[in-house]
Amino acid sequence: MSHHISEAGLIEKIFHKSKTIAVVGLSPNAARPSYGVARFLQNAGYRIIPVNPTEAEILGKKCYPSLSSIPDDIKIDVVDIFRRPEFVPDIVRKAIQRGVSFIWLQDGVISEEAWDLAVKAQIPIVMDDCMYRQGIHYINK
Repeated sequence: MSHHISEAGLIEKIFHKSKTIAVVGLSPNAARPSYGVARFLQNAGYRIIPVNPTEAEILGKKCYPSLSSIPDDIKIDVVDIFRRPEFVPDIVRKAIQRGVSFIWLQDGVISEEAWDLAVKAQIPIVMDDCMYRQGIHYINK
């Protein structure tokens, strides 16, 4: 998907300007990629907000069933999405409504519709990439 290249410097900007990351589809299973990425981000000092409708708590943090159920007084900088592509456009719509600063679709999460929604809303988006793999290059640098 070469036409979905993020602007130069976007990934670095995401890591340096963000404090709070809502992880949609965060699994309580330590063997799952979502758990590993969220734990890495949490250990790096980011505030993680787990979003999973079947869990009460993950990584010691209260879990919310959806983005829209997170209290409005919590500012979300990044929505990191670990869901199948067919669910992503609705999640991105909710992220846009929340006024998030950035949207990140993890490895294998590819949605043309979600990309177009974010671009139209002028919210920078990264698609089909990993916050852990990128984060190791930018965090604490």
